[in-house]
Amino acid sequence: MRRGVSGQGGQAAVELVGVLPFVALLAMLLWQLVVAGQAAWLAGSAARAAARANAVEGDAATAAPAVLPERLERGLRVRTSPDGGVTVTLAVPSVVGDVALASIDGRARFEPQGG
Repeated sequence: MRRGVSGQGGQAAVELVGVLPFVALLAMLLWQLVVAGQAAWLAGSAARAAARANAVEGDAATAAPAVLPERLERGLRVRTSPDGGVTVTLAVPSVVGDVALASIDGRARFEPQGG
């Protein structure tokens, strides 16, 4: 028995090729959200470490980058306040290229422990 050629044999392949750029873009956007979430989480961790150091009269600017990966240390700002609060600002890196998309603040406060 002979099968007829309908002319649609390559249609699925062509549609797949057409959809692949959108799938890749969606994957990059999702990965960027993961990177932004990690930056937010680590900003809070760095702020807590800096606030602990500040509470025992240590150096908050040295404690904050100690908990960060090297890529997030670029653009790091640590600000202390007289009440023991510390604000850490991180740049959110882009998954494509070497640019910062936004910045995220993490804040923490511990009561000063020194005499």
